[in-house]
Amino acid sequence: MGGFLIYFAILLIVPIWAQMRVKSTYKKYSKVSNSTGKTGAEVAREILDQNGLYNVQVEPVRGMLSDHYDPRSKVVRLSEDNYYGSSIAGAAVAAHEVGHAIQDAEGYAFLRFRHALVPVANIGSNFSFLLILGGMLLSSMNLFLLGIIFMSVAVLFQFVTLPVEFNASSRAMDQIVSTGLIRNNEERGARKVLNAAALTYVAGALVALLELARFIFMFLGMNQDD
Repeated sequence: MGGFLIYFAILLIVPIWAQMRVKSTYKKYSKVSNSTGKTGAEVAREILDQNGLYNVQVEPVRGMLSDHYDPRSKVVRLSEDNYYGSSIAGAAVAAHEVGHAIQDAEGYAFLRFRHALVPVANIGSNFSFLLILGGMLLSSMNLFLLGIIFMSVAVLFQFVTLPVEFNASSRAMDQIVSTGLIRNNEERGARKVLNAAALTYVAGALVALLELARFIFMFLGMNQDD
């Protein structure tokens, strides 16, 4: 019973804690202006141009922390606060998303692998639970196993995402420091924002792995019963 409670505590508390951490850190440093006075859009454009990525556009997008890089359209999309604002958080997030654009241009292996996994991972995320539930209700071990396989691909996608995100953050810090887009005394704040964001991916991967392990043990237990 104790192990069961610990499992569900991790499943619920870890993601919530990670989300609270990223939101509080972002909120803190989104109120601190960077010393150059450059907006997130200007930071992104400058780093892109310095890396020869003139074809990549920078656009605003609605929503809080909705920032992302679209590899199909070759567009860095920044939430409006980061696009128009000139905070330390905005500069860090903008540089991070440009880091993904640089990865794309260089053919970064983990990014390419993650892109290849997307179609199957989407299927796994959408249908794995249905297959597992169907296997349990119909007492079909084959259906249960198929659900586990689909879930495994989704979990693999989560773990492949980790080096992609950490590498993008590393590139971001290198770029904004070497180009002088933030000063030395601002590095700590920028790094805190990026590290807090990375925690959400770590938490997601941990929870996904625990869920997968639970269903694998269930499957093995059902096999033993048979």
